[in-house]
Amino acid sequence: MATPNPLESTHSQPPPPLSKKTHVIAGILCTVYGYDELLPETKNVACLWLLNPRLQTQACMEPVASSAISHWNQRLQQKPNRHDCQGLIVVSFDQRNHGSREIEPLANQAWNAGNEKHAQDMFSIFHGTSLDTSQLITYLPSYIFPSSERHISSNLVLGISLGGHAAWHCVFHEPRITTAIVIIGCPDYTRLMSDRAKLSKLQTWTATTLPGSSFLGSVDFPVGLVKAVEKYDPAGMCLGVMSRSEESFEQAPSAERQKDLVPLLKNCLEGKRIMNLAGADDNLVPYAQAEPYLRWLKRAISPQGWFKEGHVTLEDIVFDGVGHEMSPDMLSAAIRFIEESLESIPAKTREAASKI
Repeated sequence: MATPNPLESTHSQPPPPLSKKTHVIAGILCTVYGYDELLPETKNVACLWLLNPRLQTQACMEPVASSAISHWNQRLQQKPNRHDCQGLIVVSFDQRNHGSREIEPLANQAWNAGNEKHAQDMFSIFHGTSLDTSQLITYLPSYIFPSSERHISSNLVLGISLGGHAAWHCVFHEPRITTAIVIIGCPDYTRLMSDRAKLSKLQTWTATTLPGSSFLGSVDFPVGLVKAVEKYDPAGMCLGVMSRSEESFEQAPSAERQKDLVPLLKNCLEGKRIMNLAGADDNLVPYAQAEPYLRWLKRAISPQGWFKEGHVTLEDIVFDGVGHEMSPDMLSAAIRFIEESLESIPAKTREAASKI
């Protein structure tokens, strides 16, 4: 499956230029955008983390960084109390085995490009990137604000394609990330890769009388990977992998199961904001593979749901006529959600975060 740059047609015109500085943090080359554009009086600074698509590098995310910062700074100029508002910086870094971190090019390829370990490679790469994000959140302030003159008051993440998969992991596993914008990503690795195995006509999919019945747990999706998916993947954590059926997405969990799920979701998602953007014509990461879990989650967090007390915001938008790409309308929606998220954080919360 070819993976062109999903951002190739996102911007009709180049966004405004902005400052950028590079830092090597924990051995990872990071680019920090927008530092010089912060108002001198700004003390609380939000950080938006950008995670790149498969077969791309952090460089392709620069226009997104510029758009986010320029829109937010323009918005601040209209506020009489702008000195009390959060500033915004954006940080990008290469996903594992991409760009400056590439070790084995084949590991970034799919089954039909000759990578027999596609399922293991892709999951471990984007899961690793989510862990890197947590590591960088910890150490970034000591590099960019060494005199503690400013504070990182909130963290947001935006990921595209492979970066979208990683963004789901970030929002589920990193408590300091309170907002995630997922673009053409998927929260259900099992469904995504089962569909890809079917389309790739893997022997482990086609060899059985009931096609696909032996795929999970096979050499193409080993038991070790199944266990990792159950531990870290959003749908895997909530619904399992081997034991679930299509009915699992439709049925409300039993009262006994809710005793486990409510603390799980409370720990992972309470009070968080998630935007999921998908293309209706995306054949590489089809919305159909994410939709059952998203529907399950929407029911759980609805005003009548069994996790309504979690106060989770989930905005899910499918764009007609859009394939595996970040369309201009997707960018506009993402910018709007970022700004709403920045404005939704109360001043007291920002002050408390700055002291942690």
